[in-house]
Amino acid sequence: MIFKFLRVLKIARVAYKYGWDDIAMAGLARPRIARFIAAVFFWRDISKPRGVRLRQALEELGPIFVKFGQVLSTRRDLMPADIADELALLQDRVPPFDSDLAIAQIKKSLGAHPDQLFARFEREPVASASIAQVHFATLKDGTEVAVKVLRPGMRRSIDDDIALMKITAGWVEALWADGRRLKPKEVVAEFDKYLHDELDLMREAANASQLRRNFMGSDLLIVPEMFWDYCSTSVIVMERMRGIPISQIDRLVAEGVDIKKLSRDGVEIFFTQVFRDGFFHADMHPGNILVSTDPATFGRYIALDFGIVGTLTDYDKDYLSQNFLAFFRRDYKRVAEAHIESGWAPRDTRVDELESAVRACCEPIFDRPLRDISFGQVLLRLFQTSRRFNVEVQPQLVLLQKTLLNIEGLGRQLDPDLDLWKTAKPYLERWMQEQIGWRGLVARLKEEAPHYNKLIPQLPRLVHQALQAQSEQPPRQNNDLLKELIAEQRRTNRLLGFGVYFGGGLAVGIVAAQILNRWYHFMWW
Repeated sequence: MIFKFLRVLKIARVAYKYGWDDIAMAGLARPRIARFIAAVFFWRDISKPRGVRLRQALEELGPIFVKFGQVLSTRRDLMPADIADELALLQDRVPPFDSDLAIAQIKKSLGAHPDQLFARFEREPVASASIAQVHFATLKDGTEVAVKVLRPGMRRSIDDDIALMKITAGWVEALWADGRRLKPKEVVAEFDKYLHDELDLMREAANASQLRRNFMGSDLLIVPEMFWDYCSTSVIVMERMRGIPISQIDRLVAEGVDIKKLSRDGVEIFFTQVFRDGFFHADMHPGNILVSTDPATFGRYIALDFGIVGTLTDYDKDYLSQNFLAFFRRDYKRVAEAHIESGWAPRDTRVDELESAVRACCEPIFDRPLRDISFGQVLLRLFQTSRRFNVEVQPQLVLLQKTLLNIEGLGRQLDPDLDLWKTAKPYLERWMQEQIGWRGLVARLKEEAPHYNKLIPQLPRLVHQALQAQSEQPPRQNNDLLKELIAEQRRTNRLLGFGVYFGGGLAVGIVAAQILNRWYHFMWW
């Protein structure tokens, strides 16, 4: 209780120091209140922009608040542009915790001292963040590994800070004019789930295992293997990866890495994760990406830190692919229609007005290299358009937006001349062909076949049971049921006959559909 009280006092002091009251009251209908508060606290220096002051305050409050700011920076559908841009600069600058605490955590989680578990364990950590830190070690069979250890006491610290954030969110809704539109309570709840997911390192290990399985045999991406015998909720052990951080362009060039190919591979990795798998690494900042220098895997991406992943349903993937292709073809009418058909935009939205607004956002960025455009600015304008037309930004796409911004940052570093549209369009078209073409039809039939295989042999028994149940009914009712059964049998026979003719023409229909589909693409291009 005393700790919470002291924490509240610290938050209040930091909020006063950086003028959070000035930020909150700037949108009040009666600015006289804000002027009165400014006059009372005249000795404060709050001349810096509000985004800078908010960022500095979060950094002073510690790693949990820094992470909260990072999450807020991805919600450009909710945050004003100047604040979102400034919060995007937040970084985890957290000193490592004592190695004895890490050893104690390993002993508690895995039931033995690191000296017993490993042939060698390095006490000095090689990386440290707000949630965990990493030590290098060697298994007794000689395999080199990385040991990730959760910071002690994190759960209690997070729960206390989240409770205070929920109180603050209520104040923001009550005091700030834009408070309700920004949905602070929902944002805090989302952050709460996000942080508690990161606290379970077994979840991270499972995410890595899934991503590794998705890219097994790929020549694009390497994901470290997890050693499950050494994994728990607070300690995980994975294959040690060796490579050059992707941000160190000069070293990559000196090693002979093809930078332009690397940039194209990054785009393909992103779209493969999103559209093929519906499961993507959602924290692809430069600190989590290495490039392999091993001769056997030279030039491939190495992914690290799998605490944050995104998932998409088949509906999400289909919707996104249609929108991406419509954007690439500059078919803004189709984009507007897709938003209305999906229910993301109100049914009474005028297609031509939404089409015109989307065109104004996207047309200026075509046929230009990455160095001349900014997805951040495009997304910002799209979100402004969304608010104007009351378009709902789907929660499952927030991580996708964040990842797309990370891809943009990587692309700018690697190859400013990369044309993202031309690089991505062939992949998207190939994926759409697999979904709507004959391959997609065959794949879906294969998926449904096990259900039909189980059902068809049961049909005689089910019919017998139905007839037996009906025979036990009163005679008059039996006659009525018998007439209904005969009528139903006749309808079934007609359907079966139709099925025979339909089956005969199915192959012709598939071929015709493919010809029409290819003619459609030919007409576009």
